[in-house]
Amino acid sequence: MTKKSNSKPREGRAEADLSNYDALDGEWRAIKLSGPARRALVDAKLYKVSDLRKITLEELKGFHGMGKSAIARLVLIMNAKKIKFRL
Repeated sequence: MTKKSNSKPREGRAEADLSNYDALDGEWRAIKLSGPARRALVDAKLYKVSDLRKITLEELKGFHGMGKSAIARLVLIMNAKKIKFRL
């Protein structure tokens, strides 16, 4: 005998949550970062490349969803813009 769940499915919840990211991750999307990397940055309240000077490279590496490719791309762009991580 199986039990049926009485709870209602959360229809549209994931779409609503992702739309919040769409409004905030424009700069990350423009430099072609992956979705998990963009969401990690937005969750950390980092919305543009210049915001990365507020954190250390080690903190960036610790973000869930931040892969090697995304880190390499961000470091390359930061170097081009002469922006450095916090020490």
